[in-house]
Amino acid sequence: MDPKTAPNPNLYLFEKFDVGVIHLDAQRKVLAMNDFARRVLPVGEKQPFDKLVTSFHPARSQPKVNFLLDEASGCPMANAAPMTMIINIPEQVLLIKVSRLGDALGETTGFVLVFYDVTQVVSQERPPADPPTPNMRLSRIPMVAHQQVSFVDTRDVLSLESQAHYTRILTRDGYHFCNLSIGDLELRLDPAQFMRVHRCFIVNLQAVQTLGREGSKTHVVLKGKNTTPVPVSRGEVGRLREALGLA
Repeated sequence: MDPKTAPNPNLYLFEKFDVGVIHLDAQRKVLAMNDFARRVLPVGEKQPFDKLVTSFHPARSQPKVNFLLDEASGCPMANAAPMTMIINIPEQVLLIKVSRLGDALGETTGFVLVFYDVTQVVSQERPPADPPTPNMRLSRIPMVAHQQVSFVDTRDVLSLESQAHYTRILTRDGYHFCNLSIGDLELRLDPAQFMRVHRCFIVNLQAVQTLGREGSKTHVVLKGKNTTPVPVSRGEVGRLREALGLA
């Protein structure tokens, strides 16, 4: 097959996605949206209509949405690559892009917010007989860098570290940035593989190389080049020892 005509799997994937489109004015008030956005967003429940974009998201995600709009506001029109972010909502993971609109003089007249439901892309496939669960397990974690979204397999993740509303992901290749919170990720990761050992850390149990203690403090060291100890909360030591077969 001619490489020029060979199907692009990434393009095919996006062709299957429905896209939500929302038009906001310069004051960030919703002016209009397409039919798919109306189906996904709780238009009937969240009023007034013009505040729907910010009021729809859980409280923990609202600062992310405002940050996304702030960043888009600061983009010069000549360099205005759409700002991208992943938002975790109940039962769904949305990939959101925001781009600023300008008039003939380049003055901001509003914004276009576009979103894709990428839940199935980042979730493990389950047999049809399995009952639905409130939070689908993630098999891949979405990350944003340089206005591009990439995915890392959960089996390649050594640890996750809270960074306010975001999370730093450690793999054997180094650190990666994920704009889902550690709480969002904890709900969607397999508890048989990952454990929240500290308010700021989740570790892959298969990646634990040593369990150590200094005075009254317990820590783990993970496999790989990064040997920085990960702290373990006193209340989680017993549960961790049991998960590691030490109890």
